[in-house]
Amino acid sequence: MNGHVKNMHFQQLVETAATLLCFLLLVVVDSTKTVAAARNQECSNDLHRTMKLTRLVHKDTGDLIKQYKTSQGEMPELLCKASVSGIPDPNISGLEPSEKIASMYAQLQAFSPHLTRVYEQQTDLQPPKSPLLNLLNMVINQTGMLTRRINNFYHKVFPNLPLPELAGGSTTLPPPQNVFQQKVYGCVVLTTYKKLLTNMSKNMRTLRSKVCRKAPASEFNLF
Repeated sequence: MNGHVKNMHFQQLVETAATLLCFLLLVVVDSTKTVAAARNQECSNDLHRTMKLTRLVHKDTGDLIKQYKTSQGEMPELLCKASVSGIPDPNISGLEPSEKIASMYAQLQAFSPHLTRVYEQQTDLQPPKSPLLNLLNMVINQTGMLTRRINNFYHKVFPNLPLPELAGGSTTLPPPQNVFQQKVYGCVVLTTYKKLLTNMSKNMRTLRSKVCRKAPASEFNLF
């Protein structure tokens, strides 16, 4: 009888331990899911803000191009259709999400000194209080903000993958130009930069399902 009671007591202990173990496993799994959901939501929010900023810079660059054409005098449309060598490529390269984000970052870095050069040239060609200079300065500052945001987002999502160095080293700027060449150069830089922002927006829309897998699609109805 005592042996039977001991066996029952031991069986109860085993069942209690098994129940407790299952409960602990469920807690661990639920905690893991909670952490993953929080991480995905943070990724979603970061990408959401990055997309909104990209859209804003795209809009302001469009306004800047209109003002640029207005400020250049005769035949502004012809200026923007000319061919200029040495302008960065507006296309986004890479197959993997990490490669695409790294390409966005590299292209923003490549365009930044060209935008600054356009501002410097137009400072000599425009009156001090020209709306064009204000818009140029604003877009340059926004580009810096967007570059930093892309950089931060990349390192959050891919903490173990360093950003590759800019291909070919530092950006090569054009040699001294006459006034007409400066006008052409500025317009081509701005219109090409706008194409880059358009391509960035398109690529960001595909990243939401590959980088932030559990982000609600409703959060990204921006474009």
